[in-house]
Amino acid sequence: MDVSRPAAGRAYRVGLLGLASGSDAPVLAFLRQGLRDLGYEEGKNLVVEYRTAEGKYDRLPALAVQLVGLKIDVFVTYGTPGALAAKQATTTIPVVVALIGDAVAAGVVPSLARPGSNITGSQYQYPELMGKRIEVLMNATSHLARVAVLFNPANPSMRPALKTMEETARYLNVELQQIEARGPHDFDGALAAMAERRGQAFVLADDPRR
Repeated sequence: MDVSRPAAGRAYRVGLLGLASGSDAPVLAFLRQGLRDLGYEEGKNLVVEYRTAEGKYDRLPALAVQLVGLKIDVFVTYGTPGALAAKQATTTIPVVVALIGDAVAAGVVPSLARPGSNITGSQYQYPELMGKRIEVLMNATSHLARVAVLFNPANPSMRPALKTMEETARYLNVELQQIEARGPHDFDGALAAMAERRGQAFVLADDPRR
């Protein structure tokens, strides 16, 4: 798909794999606006195929295969779960990952310098960010001994993030308490576990599931 010059008389098909409708809306809006700026407009020369997992990560692989079956020209997604599903579904269709925490640590690409695949996109240093949050808490609160991190274990981006947080906690001589919550129904139990373990502060891990 040559984004610089839409070919006359052809409709391009873009597949967007979302993680949850609540967080997909701005992604879809920006995607449509960016494509309009380049001359691609729905109803004229563009079809956007949108699929959302509605926060259920285990649905992503099947939805990715569904999009590939629609013979899309470009596959767009965001986050580690979506990127891994796209990678599994196709090795030929160009995949654009709008944002990912650590593409190398997650196994999406072998190297940023030489990705060597059909996948491109942008990333932010999520593991380092999570480690930095512990440092900020330590600087803001004196005599902090126990910090809890509330995270979704179904999100594969958490593995490298937790590793960095554990290393930071050891360096700062603070106990890191890992508390799992896969969804809102787990919040009461997670908060009770924090209280029982006498957590003095907690870090909420980013997760697109809503």
